[in-house]
Amino acid sequence: MPQDRANLAVITNPAYDKHPDREQSRQFQLIEVLQTTLILDQLLQLFSREVQSVVPHDGFRYGNPLLGVEIQGGERAPHSCHYTLVLEEQKLGELTLMRRKRFSEGELGQLENQLCCLLYPLRNAVLYYQALQSAYTDPLTQVYNRTALDSTFQREWKLAQRQRAPLSILLLDIDHFKKINDTFGHTAGDSALAKIAHALRQTVRASDMIFRYGGEEFLILLSNTSGEGAQLLAERIRTRIRDMDCSDIAPNLRITTSIGVATLSHPEDTPLQLLKRADDALYQAKRQGRDSVAVA
Repeated sequence: MPQDRANLAVITNPAYDKHPDREQSRQFQLIEVLQTTLILDQLLQLFSREVQSVVPHDGFRYGNPLLGVEIQGGERAPHSCHYTLVLEEQKLGELTLMRRKRFSEGELGQLENQLCCLLYPLRNAVLYYQALQSAYTDPLTQVYNRTALDSTFQREWKLAQRQRAPLSILLLDIDHFKKINDTFGHTAGDSALAKIAHALRQTVRASDMIFRYGGEEFLILLSNTSGEGAQLLAERIRTRIRDMDCSDIAPNLRITTSIGVATLSHPEDTPLQLLKRADDALYQAKRQGRDSVAVA
């Protein structure tokens, strides 16, 4: 994709005149709009919408590697301008605007003026995102915690109902976890949990969400995934964990898991019913010898 201006400027520490002219009045209006939300994707959609009248464009892309966030809006197009955004030495991410024809120098200058208005609202949104991540993340395993599951599950269930799309969950339990703690110590048990969480992140799709459901239990929420697809993923997870080299935790340590699979099968199913079926399937996996997958 040709870039009309790449990394043109690191925009930082904007200042505003106390007697704004027409352009500055437009900037103040933009700032007021951007201050209405702290949600990153909403903020960027608002910015894109508001600057359309100044610099028409077909789509945008935002990335923040420090947060692991990528947000896209609109459509991809062959021409782009790319900016690295920094405020008071804090890196806020990179923003790219795209369209079908080249950006003129005048448009780029106007866009850069508008980008100055984005900095402080963007920093606030980044800080808010970090606070939410901290509140919703299990500190040991770095996956989502039970608090995050409550709201996320409801949202994904409603989306699946509305779109009539499949929704599946995996409920995973580490086999004989108490024995790991008793034999090798709680530090080894914590390391095992962290290692399993890492293996899960390496195995699932980017759209799949992993939660620490209990002490040694994990729940994986699989949007737009059928029962067959969920079972195949469960088997891949079971095999990967069984084959993990755990010698860095303790000599002769071998970890296996039991996994229950459940899929939204009826329009009137509730999240609690889906969880209950996954839990029943998990106990079935344990009854059939552990290190296995059972489907509700």
